[in-house]
Amino acid sequence: QLQLMESGGALVQPGGSLRLSCAASGFTLDYYTIGWFRQAPGKEREGVSYISDTGGSTNYADSVKGRFTISRDNAKNTVYLQMDSLKPEDTAIYYCAASTTSRGTFNLKLYNYWGQGTQVTVSS
Repeated sequence: QLQLMESGGALVQPGGSLRLSCAASGFTLDYYTIGWFRQAPGKEREGVSYISDTGGSTNYADSVKGRFTISRDNAKNTVYLQMDSLKPEDTAIYYCAASTTSRGTFNLKLYNYWGQGTQVTVSS
């Protein structure tokens, strides 16, 4: 019964902000790298950001650097993705996932658990 549950997706105008949440149940996130991925229709799922188990290491796709911020609160068993200055090209279903890979990775094959996804639409 290990689950990840995303929330916070919405329709937002260009330049707007959203905060996505990824909450875990059935296990603790303390020892997992957590990644955010997104997938637009007809495109491959791509990595957006990840954060190490302690929060000491983070990484971002070039397309979102300076606009998105990943963080975690292990006490709440939750990881967040703050998205600012949103662009239409950010439109996608956003997924969070957990991996035991210590370095962190955008390799989808190394992620053990996945959420159901939350829709983010950026449009005027």
